[in-house]
Amino acid sequence: MPKHIVSTSSHAPFKTVGPRTALLTTTLYDRARTTFTLADVEEITGLNAASARSLMRSAAARGIVSRLKPGLFVLVPPELGSAREFSGNPYITARALAGGGDYYISHSSAMELHRMVTQPQFVVFTSASKRLRSKTIHGTEFRFVHQKPECLFGATRHWVTKQEAVKVSDLHRTIIDGLKHPEYCGGVTEVAKGLWIRRADMKPARLVDYALRLGVGAVIRRLGYLLEIYGIAARADLERLRAALTATYALLDPLMPHEGTYHSGWRLRLNIPADELKAIRST
Repeated sequence: MPKHIVSTSSHAPFKTVGPRTALLTTTLYDRARTTFTLADVEEITGLNAASARSLMRSAAARGIVSRLKPGLFVLVPPELGSAREFSGNPYITARALAGGGDYYISHSSAMELHRMVTQPQFVVFTSASKRLRSKTIHGTEFRFVHQKPECLFGATRHWVTKQEAVKVSDLHRTIIDGLKHPEYCGGVTEVAKGLWIRRADMKPARLVDYALRLGVGAVIRRLGYLLEIYGIAARADLERLRAALTATYALLDPLMPHEGTYHSGWRLRLNIPADELKAIRST
């Protein structure tokens, strides 16, 4: 999981607070809202926009809050001492950066939350209905993958702190997203590892449902091939996928060289050796 990033300064002023800042921080903690907006400041303190901005500049200078982007802030925990910059929980920050639009934590970040990876992740991926630029905040990179609103299905709630939950793609949607954009998961081999690691919790029929609902040919081909070589889907589910195939071929992994044998059954060019994927079962 990406770590909370903090930086400190030996010249940082003491974290003294006035009555309005105390009211703000107490109310936010009572609401379990450590990440907040300028509108929240105005609503809680009763200040106008200009005065609220001035209050936040002062609070940031004292290390009470950290600015994530214009109008978006996070409370700096008192136990961090003289820290003046703090990224907060990265998944809560990603939710806030989504700007109120529909979203879910996705790709390799979802794989980490679902315990489908063995290596730490250093980028937070979020699928969102809004087109958002990637940002690096206090050392944590946030990348956004645009999805049409009708394609943002298959999400579930995941508690990332004792008080706050975020939306994350469920196990099945995480695999489907990984097969659509392997580049955001480390490649098809990493997606295959995640599928195998959580195979006992997978419902193959739901994977097929999601793939057909999304309607992306490469996803249908890659999913069918993996389900078949791992033997974790009924013949009827595989046939549902085969019925959606067209005559064109897709690469098994678009990140790998454009080479390898052609698999007519799934209309794939196998640029990952089958033995390499099958070996995952023994890891």
